Amino acid sequence: MAKKKKKVPGLNSSSTADISFILLIFFLITTSMDTDMGLVRRLPQPPDQEEEQIMDIKARNILYVRLNSLGEIWVEDENEGGSTMEFAALKTKALRNRVKAFVKNEQNLSRLPEKHVKNIDLLGQCFVTDKHVVSVQTDRGTPYDTYFQVQNELVAAYNELRNELAKEKFGREFQYLTVEEQDAVRQYYPQNISEAEPKKYGGN
Repeated sequence: MAKKKKKVPGLNSSSTADISFILLIFFLITTSMDTDMGLVRRLPQPPDQEEEQIMDIKARNILYVRLNSLGEIWVEDENEGGSTMEFAALKTKALRNRVKAFVKNEQNLSRLPEKHVKNIDLLGQCFVTDKHVVSVQTDRGTPYDTYFQVQNELVAAYNELRNELAKEKFGREFQYLTVEEQDAVRQYYPQNISEAEPKKYGGN
């Protein structure tokens, strides 16, 4: 009498989809992904139609920072004669100090931002240069890496100025100040970085 062949039981594939889903979640959680670098920058509120006007700023209050398609940084600087301005090439690392000197105008030079008296809570009457503008102008072919480095140096310049003032007035770094103290320091050194070209007028 012939023996019956044993049937091989089929594999239960009903849970395959569940296992695949679990593995997918596992790899998504454990795998590190590259993230784009960015800048922490709060964009200004859009102006009202009635207030939207062309920005007129005295020439002495504007520092032009230009980035060309070769990744070179050009900053407006004064000739030895003291009457005309030209653009001088500058390294990224030197940009921070250049901006700090411009914003601070410690010696109240006529070619740097004008100073005026401003009453600031917790600081009293101060001579500030809060009308200054650092104008960043880029080329269509400007490398993003150069643009990012320049923006980083500009923000770092303001951060160092605020830290120096915080230590001088309150005895500790800016990040450890109270909200009111930080607001006072920001009023003294507002971060005025613009990517729109202001209209210049006058010689000073």
